[in-house]
Amino acid sequence: MTKHGINSAAVTAALVLTAFGPIPSGAAAHSDAAGPGRAAPSRFVPGPCPKTPEPIVALSTARCGFLEVPENRARPGGRTIRLAAAVIPATSAKPAADPVVFMSGGPGGETFDDIPFLVDSGLNRDRALIVMAQRGNLYDRPNLACPEMDRFHARYVGLGYDSPRAKRLLLDSVKKCRDRLTADGIDLSAYNTAENAADFAALRTALGISRWNVYGHSYGTNVALTYLRKHPQGIRSVALDSSTAPQSVTLPWGWRSAREGIGNILKACAAEPRCDSRYPDLRRTLTTQVRRLEAHPLTLNARPPRGGEPVKVVLDGGALLNLLVANAVPLPDVPAAIEELAHGRPERFARARAADSAAVVGMTAHGLTESVACAEWVPGYTRSDVLKAGRRAFPGWPDTVLAQAPQLPFQPEVCRVWDVPDRAASQRVATSSSVPALLIAGTFDAKVGASWSREAARTLSRSTSVRIPGIGHWVVPQSPCAQQVLASFLARPTAPDTRCVAGLTPQPFTIIPK
Repeated sequence: MTKHGINSAAVTAALVLTAFGPIPSGAAAHSDAAGPGRAAPSRFVPGPCPKTPEPIVALSTARCGFLEVPENRARPGGRTIRLAAAVIPATSAKPAADPVVFMSGGPGGETFDDIPFLVDSGLNRDRALIVMAQRGNLYDRPNLACPEMDRFHARYVGLGYDSPRAKRLLLDSVKKCRDRLTADGIDLSAYNTAENAADFAALRTALGISRWNVYGHSYGTNVALTYLRKHPQGIRSVALDSSTAPQSVTLPWGWRSAREGIGNILKACAAEPRCDSRYPDLRRTLTTQVRRLEAHPLTLNARPPRGGEPVKVVLDGGALLNLLVANAVPLPDVPAAIEELAHGRPERFARARAADSAAVVGMTAHGLTESVACAEWVPGYTRSDVLKAGRRAFPGWPDTVLAQAPQLPFQPEVCRVWDVPDRAASQRVATSSSVPALLIAGTFDAKVGASWSREAARTLSRSTSVRIPGIGHWVVPQSPCAQQVLASFLARPTAPDTRCVAGLTPQPFTIIPK
């Protein structure tokens, strides 16, 4: 179905003018990412809102268009790319003058899909909400989707997590995508965090906004902190949800997050009498199951959680670990799922594994994912470094599980195929700032452990940090308290009201009959 979007460029332009004042014609913003005077000008071009697969109500009243920016700001005179953007009006009759701009996770996640979560969380209640797809996203030009990789992931559910066949098929899909994108003239080295940050700086200027508030989650916090470091002008406040500080994100770092998030789930079960009584020594049970599945993988048919025909899935130790890291099983069900697995009932994990078989082809900008990971996260670390970090995180687990970084299997080999320049030295830099900052973390987050927020906060002198018990990755849409804290922060960045956090406890765990 189509959107009730705005299909008239003239109407869109008028609405943007009303909201933010005149948009300069032609060159509206210059980026200093490559030094003064070197970058081509950027401009906002009003246009229709994207036609998303499922209707997004908020886009029916949004002002949409494209931000035109240089693909590579270090190469004057190069090609221009277009980034899809939407300005969603506030629901308040008297909105604040400073809007919120959202920076999505990923890298490569489809940004417009996040709009319903943002609206339901109240992000546009008191001020306008601005959403822009990071370069390479679904509605951008060019779009760095890799259908080849999506089709691999659909097959991957029926393969051993670290099997030679999985590795061969993954690398083949990566090469095919890279060859296709570069044949189209795309400069893969230009799809990185610094350019993403410069794009948001250009958007603010192009829309004629004097100052705004930044809200990012997951990889979006990496972009937000890079933006704050390199383009601090016009930033009123920064809210970071599930923070990944640029100086911390490397290939081995995921093991610390996995240990923290999974460990906190196990500790919370042990602290809840009913859970501890029903699932005693859950940590040992999990270790036993990882070792058992790695030695003797299960092959079975499972129906994806959202329906469809059953598909073949393989559950081995690596698959089990990564399902837990991805919060693929609802968090209250994790102890029950581990207990059932130990007693020969793997259905919860099997269904969760089957979910990837039904993923929509072409939604994820894998080109951005791999360009960021290979330029910024992987350089300087070896497979041995990843294995050592894994052993520290989960002593006694099989090396075959610990040799692959969580969520990034075979990443060093992938990066040899992707072949983009090393940007680690320029990107792994802490952001020091006195701009008011809010850092929100979920204690059950196994993708980005809550302790990483402390790393980011150390150099943010006017920061407030909160931890929400029992919540996984991307906290605000899942926690009414986090929504209240964020709203109070946007109203008073130097004195947010965090009182609702006191006394919060995780949702009770699912207790199955013996």
